[in-house]
Amino acid sequence: MKTILLHPSYFPSIEQMAAAAQTENIVWEMEDNYQKQTYRNRAYIAHSNGILLLNIPIKHTRDGKRQKTKEVIVENDFPWQEQHWKSLQSAYRTSPFFEYYEDDLEHPFKEPVTSLMAHNLKTYKILAELIGLEAKTSKTMVYEVNPEFEDMRYLINSKRKTNFETEPYTQVFQENHGFLSNLSVLDLLFNEGPNALGYLESQKLKF
Repeated sequence: MKTILLHPSYFPSIEQMAAAAQTENIVWEMEDNYQKQTYRNRAYIAHSNGILLLNIPIKHTRDGKRQKTKEVIVENDFPWQEQHWKSLQSAYRTSPFFEYYEDDLEHPFKEPVTSLMAHNLKTYKILAELIGLEAKTSKTMVYEVNPEFEDMRYLINSKRKTNFETEPYTQVFQENHGFLSNLSVLDLLFNEGPNALGYLESQKLKF
């Protein structure tokens, strides 16, 4: 895959990041309408009780009209950043590489967030640097109905049934819950560290 079209998401799933690791160019969809219950504002991690959802609250329009994702504003009346960071600390403090990446990943949870889209692009950039992704990125100027490159926007749907099978790696709570597939790439990073890039590049993507 040389060029793919993706939605920016909140600490993307392993499937999304495997696609990013196996391409040369990523085009970010910037002109889509916001949809609920997607990876746009949620990520899943392993926790002591099983899979834990990290959800960014957003401000909905008063008139109920649709808004573009790039216009979505984060709801900060609730201390979601503090809660998410504490959840990550609780879940991964005993993982092999949490302390190694802790300082770099703490920033998105301490700095003020207004735009959901801007925040997602920021978190991807941090992850790309830590993992070593080299794909170039650009942004759409109009909504691409029939894109000329590989359309992988459907990966944003967290409820989509997928035939993607994550190759097992050692997880923190594996003895309690078994292997949990296709979590946020943070799970892979904290457990596999520098091996994360090679892992993502080796995953078999079925589209």
